[in-house]
Formats: sequence, structure tokens, C-alpha cells
Amino acid sequence: MHCSQARTAISARIDREELPPGTTGAALDAHLRGCAECRRWGERALRLKALARQLDTGLDTGSGIGTEVGTDIG
Repeated sequence: MHCSQARTAISARIDREELPPGTTGAALDAHLRGCAECRRWGERALRLKALARQLDTGLDTGSGIGTEVGTDIG
């Protein structure tokens, strides 16, 4: 499995969607066991989803992330 395929599958798994056609959970797990870069990518994706959920629900994370994002975007 290529990393791009794994990352698409990781994203689907995080969003509780079906894995892409031809991708099995076992194949994804095997790739993740052998690829530290994709494991890190998945961890960052999980953190991003948690931050987005906090912003969506109006929770104050105390990090000032809303201000930083607005500044970076323009």
C-alpha cells in the first residue's frame, strides 16, 4: 500500500466512513505498523479533527487558535 492510499484510508477511518474500495482494515493496519510517517500523519489528523470539533462547538481551547488561523488566512 502506498502512503497516499493509506492516508485516504486513515481519513476515512477517522471520519467513520467506509474505507476506499480495495482497501481493507488489515492492510491499513499493516501499513501503519511499518510506516512511522503515516502513523504521525494519522495522529495529526486526529488532533486536527478534535480542534475543529472544539471550534465548531464554540469551546474555548485557551490556545488562541482561532485568532492564529484568522491571521494566517488573511
